[in-house]
Amino acid sequence: MVSSSQYSKFIKTEALKLGFQFCGISKAGFLEQEAPRLENWLKSGYNGEMSYMENHFDKRLDPRKLVDGARSVISLSLNYFTDQQQEDLNAPKISKYAYGKDYHFVIKDKLKLLMETIRTNIGEVNGRAFVDSAPVLDKVWAKKAGIGWVGKHSNLINKNTGSFFFLAELITDLDLEYDVIPTKDHCGTCTRCIDACPTEAIVAPYLVDGSRCISYLTIELKNELPAEFSGKMENWMFGCDICQDVCPWNKFSVLNTEQNFSPHEDLLGLKQAEWHELTEETFNKVFKNSAVKRTKYIGLKRNIDFLKPF
Repeated sequence: MVSSSQYSKFIKTEALKLGFQFCGISKAGFLEQEAPRLENWLKSGYNGEMSYMENHFDKRLDPRKLVDGARSVISLSLNYFTDQQQEDLNAPKISKYAYGKDYHFVIKDKLKLLMETIRTNIGEVNGRAFVDSAPVLDKVWAKKAGIGWVGKHSNLINKNTGSFFFLAELITDLDLEYDVIPTKDHCGTCTRCIDACPTEAIVAPYLVDGSRCISYLTIELKNELPAEFSGKMENWMFGCDICQDVCPWNKFSVLNTEQNFSPHEDLLGLKQAEWHELTEETFNKVFKNSAVKRTKYIGLKRNIDFLKPF
């Protein structure tokens, strides 16, 4: 009889074959410690205009409410780190994760293949794939699965590869062997991410006011950018990498090998003036199938116009 340990080893091996950096497994259940944290975070208004964070509170805390009979949460990470940079240092900046094809499409394709492989080799398995767009606390489950620890900037950090990776999950009704020893916190006394945040979004270690985060302001916020952030955006037009760029653990980041994350041939070469004169035609060409399409042309133009040219 095949054991849960053998199933787990098989799933982890197949995940790595598909290009995932890490795969860890934890037992599906109620996240008791996270309930008051999430409630307090929402009550503080740190979700800003992300009202969807207030929905499905019970499902965020218990994956068994998302998948009938759920027993296991398979957490996966996919590296997106690159040393490629925009050529014009004065050009409005875009976060590394958005250089290439929208990660939602890339990861969902991989998860679909992994689920098919599981069903082909193990049998009829009930499960669902999640990529950053459903009520799942990705970082909490990844931490429980031993992929890393949640840093003071609230991103997950792995001691060997840093923090430039995406998280995703397969929640299934399979009984598996669980990674029961979470990674220890290795942030120590370091406060580089807190000190470097230009909008003071990290209001305390491990606590981020999302409504002040540059990523929120340039992506999630649909209204006009608040005047209080004028001159504080450090030229970011989509997302922000500051708290990760200054993190000492990212000196261990390795280059991703995912071809889908290669930047569009025109993206990195656009000059400052070209960005400020960006047309909808160029936007659609450069950001076809990109996560940047989320802001739409009008949203990205709003962000660019808000920045003060050097």
